[in-house]
Amino acid sequence: MTDKRVYNFSAGPSQLPMPVLEAARDQMLNYNGSGQSVMEMSHRSAVYQQIFDETKADLKELLNIPDNYKILLLHGGATQQFGTVALNLLHKGRADYIVTGQFSGKAAQEASKFGDVHIAYSGKEGGFKHIPSQDELDIRDDIDYVHLCNNNTIYGTEWNYVPDTKGAPLVVDMSSDILSRPVDVSKYGVIYAGAQKNMGIAGLGVIIIREDLITPHKENIQVLSEYDTMVKSDSMYNTPPAYAIYVLGLMLKWLKSMGGLEEMQKRSVAKAKLLYDYLDNQDFYIPHAEPAARSNMNVTFTTPNKDLDAKFVKESIEAGMVNLKGHRSVGGIRASIYNAMPIEGVEYLVDFMKKFAEENK
Repeated sequence: MTDKRVYNFSAGPSQLPMPVLEAARDQMLNYNGSGQSVMEMSHRSAVYQQIFDETKADLKELLNIPDNYKILLLHGGATQQFGTVALNLLHKGRADYIVTGQFSGKAAQEASKFGDVHIAYSGKEGGFKHIPSQDELDIRDDIDYVHLCNNNTIYGTEWNYVPDTKGAPLVVDMSSDILSRPVDVSKYGVIYAGAQKNMGIAGLGVIIIREDLITPHKENIQVLSEYDTMVKSDSMYNTPPAYAIYVLGLMLKWLKSMGGLEEMQKRSVAKAKLLYDYLDNQDFYIPHAEPAARSNMNVTFTTPNKDLDAKFVKESIEAGMVNLKGHRSVGGIRASIYNAMPIEGVEYLVDFMKKFAEENK
């Protein structure tokens, strides 16, 4: 047990900035003079409506979302959207999925329940170390959409270009790198993300959808999967994940105070460079992702063997760092360095890595 804050390298739910935690703490019992916690207030009240409206406005401003897009703040995180996207966008019944990790694979599996899903690329045989070039993509003609996951938390890879989809709308799961850099939203038909990785707490799914893709819903789907119904009710068909939306709002205000997404990109690149520069100039740790595919959000690597991996994790906890254990499907080490991770935390980790390598060679 400790009474001090640790460096939390979790892939999600992830570390939050101290100013966000402090604001939530200070407003916990009495939000803005309302005499109640946000946890308690009605989502139909004027005071909560202001929180909701400001959150959407701040998100629109930070991402420079065009006017012909709608923002939905819904239950279920990103996984809920795996099926919801297919139920709403599969009009011809055909979609192409680019599988570069576990979550894009799960999204394809879910969508295949509702239509003809073609795998335009899969990196599974190569251990998901690679992001495909345009020439490696087998995109079909006459499809409803193309789907990809922008950043793969488990394997530490990230897309650094927007693929040509032959005119089909591009649907992207941006759960783990949204708000870490500027994005040209107009290049996407749908962007969706779970909040708990880089913009808040678990339970909230953020969906940004182009208006022409919002069509009358099919009669045989559940109401909470109907994009048109959710847009018409402004995400409040039922009680939304109210507190998670409030925390998202705090995160967005913090991001604005820090200089916006351009500043976040500079910080993300600097933090990742610290880790990758060290990894590329030593012979103890083994990076997982190919250099051209490396993520600025999740840095994955192993020690020489599994016993040392376990020892690394154990000693890192003793040194004041948590959640560095890699995903069970990959093993090794994973350092998630989202917006809330200060560069001091990455410097501390690199110093620990150097010391651990010297002691265990």
